Amino acid sequence: MLKSSLIAVALLFSALLSPVTLAEDGYEMWLRYHTVADNNRLKEYRGQIKQLVVEGESPTLAAARQELQSGLSGLLGLTVPVQTGLARQGSVVVGTPASSPLIAGLDLGDALQAVGPEGFIIRHTRINKRDALVIAANTDVGALYGSFHFLRLLQTHTSLKDLAIESAPRVHHRVVNHWDNLNRLVERGYAGLSLWEWGNLPQHKSPRYTDYARINASLGINGTVINNVNADPRILSDQFLEKIAALADIFRPYGIRMYLSINYDSPRAFGDLDTADPLDPRVQAWWKARTEKVYSYIPDFGGYLVKADSEGQPGPQGYGRDHADGANMLADALAPFGGVVFWRAFVYDPAIADRFRGAWDEFLPLDGKFRENVILQVKNGPIDFQPREPFSPLFGALPKTNTMMEFQITQEYFGFDKHLAYQGPLFTESLNTDTFAKGEGSTIGKLLEGKVFEYTRTGMAGVINPGTDRNWTGHPFVQSSWYAFGRLAWDHSLSAEAIAEEWIRMTFNNNPAFIDPVLAIMMQSREAGVNYRSPLGLTHLFAQGHHYGPAPWYEKAERADWTAAYYHRAAKDGIGFDRTASGSNAVAQYPEPLAKLYGNLDTVPEELMLWFHHVSWDHRMQSGRTLWDELVHLYYSGVDQVRHMQKEWDKLEGLIDQTRFEQVKALLVIQERDAVIWRDSCVLYFQTWSGKAIPANYEKPAHSLDHYRSLERTFYVPEPWHPASSSRALK
Repeated sequence: MLKSSLIAVALLFSALLSPVTLAEDGYEMWLRYHTVADNNRLKEYRGQIKQLVVEGESPTLAAARQELQSGLSGLLGLTVPVQTGLARQGSVVVGTPASSPLIAGLDLGDALQAVGPEGFIIRHTRINKRDALVIAANTDVGALYGSFHFLRLLQTHTSLKDLAIESAPRVHHRVVNHWDNLNRLVERGYAGLSLWEWGNLPQHKSPRYTDYARINASLGINGTVINNVNADPRILSDQFLEKIAALADIFRPYGIRMYLSINYDSPRAFGDLDTADPLDPRVQAWWKARTEKVYSYIPDFGGYLVKADSEGQPGPQGYGRDHADGANMLADALAPFGGVVFWRAFVYDPAIADRFRGAWDEFLPLDGKFRENVILQVKNGPIDFQPREPFSPLFGALPKTNTMMEFQITQEYFGFDKHLAYQGPLFTESLNTDTFAKGEGSTIGKLLEGKVFEYTRTGMAGVINPGTDRNWTGHPFVQSSWYAFGRLAWDHSLSAEAIAEEWIRMTFNNNPAFIDPVLAIMMQSREAGVNYRSPLGLTHLFAQGHHYGPAPWYEKAERADWTAAYYHRAAKDGIGFDRTASGSNAVAQYPEPLAKLYGNLDTVPEELMLWFHHVSWDHRMQSGRTLWDELVHLYYSGVDQVRHMQKEWDKLEGLIDQTRFEQVKALLVIQERDAVIWRDSCVLYFQTWSGKAIPANYEKPAHSLDHYRSLERTFYVPEPWHPASSSRALK
């Protein structure tokens, strides 16, 4: 009897520990070190990994040692001993030639030289006639990145046989941007309050700050901008610099440098000067002194991110100066310390006839006028992180100006924390686009890497906006877009599909019965979002302020380019924005092969058609349908795709923990509801212009257009207190 009771208790305990039944909240994200479930692979790993040798005492190597010890012990289901200076059979040896005599004794010179200061090598070798796995780098942070990559191999059940990996980042600055305000509200943040507990810093340092650093470092992210680009000048005060320094101390061992968004009017806001004119010697002296103060708190401070002369933010144009004047003044203040200026190109004069043209028209005349330590930070598209945009024509137009990418990960235009919309395909679609800047093959990825023009500074930025929600991002699948950004910032040649599969394996499990359908869901999710929101190149159809639901009827605002009607230009004769020579001629901003492609209605890719052309409702599409019928078809397809995602997810119950399964299941119900409302709102509204019927084979909208109009500012604000709900800024 006692024996059977003990067996029952043991079985119950085992069930409680099972990865399928264990309640999880997503806090671990992709750093989930649960015991490898594949017994054959687990046996292989246990046979090859007997001990860990991390030589060196720097904080960064200590972080690598701690991560490996925790990760290996969790994944192998046993304690992996840590040794120093002794390599026996099955050792994992980590370090640099400078920190590790064992690695210094290996013939890795050429390979290490090839991977540079942040890259790493992982390979099988022999040390003292014993088999060993080596994670080697030129720097401690390279060894840390290699350690995370090694754990990724185990998490994804990759064989270690004949392992030989050499990896290095493609761009210098791999930076995440936060839009956090000092009151801890996050603009365009959908996962709780800001991570930064200003009232408790610097005395109390939340363990979550270290986990935040681990998450980013695991992807090779090496910089963070912790505050809103609509910056509060107080961020540069001693009060806050002391707190920021405490965060920088936590991030430093993980290779993450601190950056700050600054308010260009800070000299006036502090009450020290009556001007912020960048050519005024007093202003230059003020920024020099303030920058020296910043470095006195944070010796390895990275630099400033600036949003200037945009959406009400102050800048040099208020003093009759240009962007180069403004950026260079800050660059000169930072240069003695090795700091950089990320100068955002998100500008658009309200008087301009086509917002599409704004940034190109302002920055093209300034090419070659910026300091070497200035990087122009350009959004992937010419408008504002829309579900699909053509690439910004600034990419490829500035051969003498360091240029970096800005992607959005937080789902401002993809359903907040309610909708599943993996952004990997959007990122790779952009990075793989050929700019033809120097002939065929001049992709944006290569341009960012400095392989098209001789940029001395290269980079990618991602707006992440995590919060205090336990899973960091609200919707569990928003994590996948953060992961995709980091992996692509390291290597833009990776595919969105391969990255998604990695993320699934690390975040959930390695069961093909789960991986295959979830991968299919993820890979269609972005296109589904485009289809039920803005197909065929439509854009900017969202409700103002919160940006959650549709408002294609919106036509009156303080600025015309903050309305939907400005962009879709629906009329009795057709729909779309004419950007050809007969319209705004924005198409002329692209090199000739693309200008010709986009400017011709017969050759423009249909997914971008209404970006560049005003098209008759009766225009015949490639499918054989008229434009009106094609538009309706795509809106309905988007809803069908979400319903398919629902059905596929429902089949997965029991293959992962019930908590995350139920959360995603519920969110897909919300997404299907919202997709229908987007579809019906847009189709009914555009029908008022086309005058054409919805084909009989489609389900009819459940309500009238007036009903959907009434939802614009009530139904669509899940958190009415959220700052985005009362802001008309487009960010």
